[in-house]
Amino acid sequence: MRALDRDTIVSILLLLFCGFLIWSGTLIRDPQFGELSPAAWPQGVSYVLTAFCLIYFFQSVMRNRSADASESAGESVDKPLGPMGWLKHFGNPIACFALYFLFLVTLPFFGTLIGGSLLVFALLSVLGGMGPRQLVVHALIAVISVGVMWSIFTFGLRVLLPRGEIMPGI
Repeated sequence: MRALDRDTIVSILLLLFCGFLIWSGTLIRDPQFGELSPAAWPQGVSYVLTAFCLIYFFQSVMRNRSADASESAGESVDKPLGPMGWLKHFGNPIACFALYFLFLVTLPFFGTLIGGSLLVFALLSVLGGMGPRQLVVHALIAVISVGVMWSIFTFGLRVLLPRGEIMPGI
């Protein structure tokens, strides 16, 4: 039997954190206004997060079992990656984090609507390809999805989102 791998350990730690979140949600005071309890959203999110962490845990345990079976059959499980292999393997997450950092840096200039649309367009283009037809589809998805979310938060929920210097009214 193999020792616990990294995914199993991380999933156990996440489940412990979810337990802490659920316990913390029970400590939120209910003012008894006759409406939805202030703890409803945090507890709901905690339960959904716990369900995802349980799925992660079970997948890591099942993968350990299949890795044990393949090792006993003499198959190689992991191959060490060199620097270029590592960069190729983790290129997409690195690009996504870099684009998100660029979004955060330019947020005061572009604002939420324009910056968010540019971020979604850039992420879709990097991850989904850059053909002419794909760029049009990515632009439509970016403008529509961010525009709808921006409208919901700005007009429906009255949330003040960061406004840019380019178009201060938006």
